[in-house]
Order: sequence, then C-alpha cells, then structure tokens
Amino acid sequence: MTTASDSPSHTPGAIPRGQGGDALTVAAREMFAERGYHGTSIRDIAKRAGLSLSALYYWHSSKQELFAGLIEDSVNDYFRTCDAALRDCGDDPRERLAAIVRATVDYRVRRRVESTIAAREVRNLEPEHAQRLAELRDAAARLFQDTIDEGVARGVFRCEHPVEARRAIQAACNAISQWYDPEGDVAPADLADRYVTIALRIVGVSG
Repeated sequence: MTTASDSPSHTPGAIPRGQGGDALTVAAREMFAERGYHGTSIRDIAKRAGLSLSALYYWHSSKQELFAGLIEDSVNDYFRTCDAALRDCGDDPRERLAAIVRATVDYRVRRRVESTIAAREVRNLEPEHAQRLAELRDAAARLFQDTIDEGVARGVFRCEHPVEARRAIQAACNAISQWYDPEGDVAPADLADRYVTIALRIVGVSG
C-alpha cells in the first residue's frame, strides 16, 4: 500500500489541514484488522497515517477513543444505509423487510473490515463505549423485529417464532463479512437478492 509517508516530500504532521482525521481512520482500520487492538499501538497508527504523535492527539485523545470512534462511525453508517433504503418504501412489511435485508447485505459487503474488527475486538471496548455499541445493536435488532412483528400482526408473515426468525435473518446477514470475497463470483446485488429470498422464506412468505 502507498501512503502519504511513502512520499519523499512528506514529513510527519504535514498532511493537508482537514485530512488528518481521514488518514487516521484509514490507518486505524488497517492496523486493527492486521494486528488486533492490543497488537496495535497509538504510535503504529500515527506512523501508518503519516502523522506525528502530537498531530494524532489533536484528533483523538487515546487509542481507545480512536477505536470506539471507528466502530461507532461504521455502525452509524449502517443506520444511514437502512434509512435511505426505507425512505422509498411503503408500509408493506415484505417490502420493508426486503429493504432492511438489502441494506444490511450492502453494509456487510462495503464495511467488511469494520464488521470483522467489531466482531473480534468488541471485548476491548471500555464500559462506556461498550454500552453505546450495545444500544446501537439493540436499535438494529428492533429495526428488524418491529418489521417482522408488524408483518405477523397483519397476517403477511406466517412464522410461529418471530424473535427466532429475526435472529436467524440477522445472523445470516451479519456473517457475510466473514466470508464474502469481492473477487468472487457473486455480485453484491445478486447476493442481496438471495438473502431477501431467504429472509422472506424464514418469515413464512413464499413465491
């Protein structure tokens, strides 16, 4: 990979104003994915970003804050993706569940690295940050559950165990980041189509 620090004219801390935060995010994502939370030092991240330690601390007060911010930013991106997908939907539970599943597949494909980091390293979040992430995950579960419950109440979905149905759908979608290969033979749109079909079958919709 070529970074700003590979350039002969670059000196630590010389990233153009306004770009340091982005450089840190990219560097932290790469380092946490490669070495894990405990295997990565704040100095490692600064070096990868092409920043001095003092410049890094301008953006983040600690490695923990940088780590938590990376995960939370990724999860917030998920909710933005879901909101955009649901914006054009009507009130048909089938259409809404399909939109949420498509958004989740899209997110897990686009943010594979962040998804993997969150799954492997979440135990390293300090209590305050862990609680915030737990709240966000609960909100994601409610997004699925409310849609499934509405479908059951209206007789659109026919599943005896709505909570287990939601867990099965979420687990299947969330696991995509662990195995999906961008160079493989399944395009993201096709993958989303398949998972929509699976999700609808789980809640008792056929055809």
